[in-house]
Amino acid sequence: MTTLVRLADYRLRRSCIFFNRIELNQLLSVYSRRVARGEWRDYAIDHRSGVAVFSFFRHSSARPIYTLMKFAPGARRRGDYVLTHEGRRIKEGRNLADVLAVLRTPALSVVAKSL
Repeated sequence: MTTLVRLADYRLRRSCIFFNRIELNQLLSVYSRRVARGEWRDYAIDHRSGVAVFSFFRHSSARPIYTLMKFAPGARRRGDYVLTHEGRRIKEGRNLADVLAVLRTPALSVVAKSL
């Protein structure tokens, strides 16, 4: 009296979202520029239910400075890509290049005037 049960029938149906090769190329291009400047040192890629996450770190043991989340197409009203800075949403859009444009601009720095 054995009953065969398929586990796939009982698991939650979740949509797997991943970064494709073109998106990874764009993300790593931005990352490598900031590493060359000495601003960033590490990154992480995570895949959760319905979202793929790419995080940029200043130090390996710190919290991520920037986090880019990719959602399923049409899942979000404002955009499929969301960029956050230390937990605050700073840019949303349907095109990854537009969202990453925020990170491509040079950071402002204060320069002291010497006398």
